[in-house]
Amino acid sequence: MISRRQILLAGGGLGVAALIAGVLPKLTASAALVGDAVAAEAFEVTHTEAEWRAMLSAGQFDILREEGTERAYSSELNNEHREGTFACAGCDLALFSSDTKFDSHTGWPSFWAPLANAVATHDDRSFGVSRTEVHCRRCGGHLGHVFNDGPKPTGLRYCMNGLAMTFEPRTA
Repeated sequence: MISRRQILLAGGGLGVAALIAGVLPKLTASAALVGDAVAAEAFEVTHTEAEWRAMLSAGQFDILREEGTERAYSSELNNEHREGTFACAGCDLALFSSDTKFDSHTGWPSFWAPLANAVATHDDRSFGVSRTEVHCRRCGGHLGHVFNDGPKPTGLRYCMNGLAMTFEPRTA
């Protein structure tokens, strides 16, 4: 004899399975579109996947080439307070000045503006959320996302992965 509880549990399980089956392919397709958007752009600096893997650490490759995200508060650059320049770890293009860095209390290095002609953006609809992805305009490396909750004068928060960048202190 099947109880009402068993029927409800089975129905709920089928509902969850149907939701996953319906949503997962859409999320995967959205993530693929993000990668395709960057892949469709022509970049000055290009390498094969094998060359990128040889040049970058595993963490850098995951972020720059596969659009990964580092754990919050794990980057040494989050606590970098010296004057200097933050550059792309993939191609060494200068991206951000320490003059625009601020503590966003999010756990990632944050800036209110990039350097001129340093980054490019595109819509990122992965994971069912609409965001603006930021990548290096020279090599296409994924850097992070930009949000509209930053400080003046721009009101923007460029939330960057520290592993995607290097830091060069300003010399006197």
